Amino acid sequence: MTDSIKATRATVTLGSIPIDGFMLPDGSYRMSQTQAAEAVGLPRRNLSDFLRSNALQSLLGKGYTGTISEREEIEIESEVGKRGQSRFLSMPLEIVSVYWLWQAHRGNKQALALCVALMTETLERRFDRAFGLSRSEDEWDKRLTDNILTQFDTTLSMAFEAADIASSREKLLEQQLRDLGVEPWALPSPESD
Repeated sequence: MTDSIKATRATVTLGSIPIDGFMLPDGSYRMSQTQAAEAVGLPRRNLSDFLRSNALQSLLGKGYTGTISEREEIEIESEVGKRGQSRFLSMPLEIVSVYWLWQAHRGNKQALALCVALMTETLERRFDRAFGLSRSEDEWDKRLTDNILTQFDTTLSMAFEAADIASSREKLLEQQLRDLGVEPWALPSPESD
């Protein structure tokens, strides 16, 4: 890598998830592919598969001209007192957002909770500005954490409800079979051949 790009690092917290963010010399931001995947409970391999699939292009539209390479490696500025250079596989925040939405669409409850909480914060910040309200960053961090936990609890309780409904249906079907003289879990008898 001859013309390496050096990024500076800062840590942000999304709810209770610490994530390293990186700023490139042009002022744009990146996240590491590993952290983007781990934020929604998946390995980096899942994100690599997403980047190679047609999903990204179909979600961003045919006119999407941004470039994303699975191997877009960025060098991190040396930190005082640390030896050597670090590198990471980077992703623009737009692609991170699309990946998280895609995962939410596919039923990833952690991704759904994260997306809803982040979208809610964005809207609340705009309404606060429109109504002349001001909150500290600590207040925003607490609200985001609370929103993520609330969303996760809601999706978790919905999953338990769905499991309860499925269990009730199974019991009803078993009883209906028994009423018809069939034992649902019995092995077929040799005479039935």
